[in-house]
Amino acid sequence: MHTRTVTRRAICALLLAAALAPSARAQQPSRPPLRALGPALATSQPMGAVVAVQALPGGRLLVNDPVKRQVVLLDSSLKQLAVVADTTPATKNAYGARNGGLIPFRGDSALFVDPNSLSMLVIDPTGKIARIMAAPRANDVFFLLGGPMGNPGFDAKSRLVYRSMGFGERRMAPAAGQPFMPPALPDSVPIVRYDLTARRLDTAAFVKVYAPKFNVVQSEGGGVRMSTFINPIPEVDDWAVLPDGTIAIVRKDYHVDFVDADGKLTSAPKIPFDWQRLTDSAKTAIIDSSKAAFERARAGGPGFGPSGGPMIVAQVGPGGPAGGPPPGAGPMIMIRERGPEGAAPPPRTGGPSAAAGGPPPIAFVSPNELPDYRPAFSNGSVRADAEGKLWVRIMSPKPSTGPEYDVIDRTGKLVDRVVLPVGTTIAGFGAAGTVYLGVRDASGVHVVRAREK
Repeated sequence: MHTRTVTRRAICALLLAAALAPSARAQQPSRPPLRALGPALATSQPMGAVVAVQALPGGRLLVNDPVKRQVVLLDSSLKQLAVVADTTPATKNAYGARNGGLIPFRGDSALFVDPNSLSMLVIDPTGKIARIMAAPRANDVFFLLGGPMGNPGFDAKSRLVYRSMGFGERRMAPAAGQPFMPPALPDSVPIVRYDLTARRLDTAAFVKVYAPKFNVVQSEGGGVRMSTFINPIPEVDDWAVLPDGTIAIVRKDYHVDFVDADGKLTSAPKIPFDWQRLTDSAKTAIIDSSKAAFERARAGGPGFGPSGGPMIVAQVGPGGPAGGPPPGAGPMIMIRERGPEGAAPPPRTGGPSAAAGGPPPIAFVSPNELPDYRPAFSNGSVRADAEGKLWVRIMSPKPSTGPEYDVIDRTGKLVDRVVLPVGTTIAGFGAAGTVYLGVRDASGVHVVRAREK
């Protein structure tokens, strides 16, 4: 009788727990309603591209335009005041032949990174080049350009914070007659802090990154073609530097780790998110749409790689650029060709897909290698505003809508959700709730100053 009573009580307890489970889930923190960004206040004249901006005193703005190879100074109404750096003798060819980066510096000044000369131009609050500094390390200079690899900044001890290269398996050049072996890339890389005065580097944290696998095709004549197996929706971490110098790392499970200048780590709770399970058919559709996006880019023909050889570049994954890849874009694919002994391949005929000399077909991972749930965000999706809030461009399953951003406060709590118009992306922030946008419309690419609310 006693045993029967205990069993009956246990069953009742299980039934009660099952009945309460849905209500318990309903009481979990919910996501704020999605709202539109505040009104636009000013619009610039058409530009080549808008990849980064830096607010200066008096409402003035520095804009990095890599298409025109210029850094321009705009006034508070977004009218152009001056060209700070370009590729003409007027500024002593200060921009260089490659895309540069714009980094907030001490006070209201900024650094313009020129990877070609391995230097950094100090731009003062009036928009003039005050002096030139050496870049931290030659191998790291491309990690200072922002975009998908994160936007560098300075910590509370005036150390330059940026994502560095990982240390994958090192492979020497093959001996004569041996096949070329592609490098093995790591799936995590360090966020480092560089002391510009002492020229000393240390590691603040590690972040998970996308590590593609390579596909190598070697011709009978000794030439090599290398492409990659691409995952268009990899699970990664992303990061930003807050105004007080704290490093904020948004982990792939959607919580924030804060790392201060002394290395102290503070982890916030997971952020509520509507995780979308990917069925087999959904995974196949993602691969098919990514292939189509790449083929559209390749149909435009090759550009030229750093060594003069043909190169094709495409961006796959979610998002839409404002004159360039969006912050939430998927992996960037590059196909390069190398002839025997490193020589450039022969000229192509019959278009970029011609059988003789055309690029190899791109290879995507199989659908079953995609994650079972759509990631919350991709690389290059996180930005910090002037008040220390994080704006995370989420990977929306509805590409027809404008970019959606989760806004996370200094404690790691989700406090707002904002949707932008189609063809728009966040380029940077100013004081008092100012948001600067890169906008592509029928007349070209513009900078737009808007209110947060």
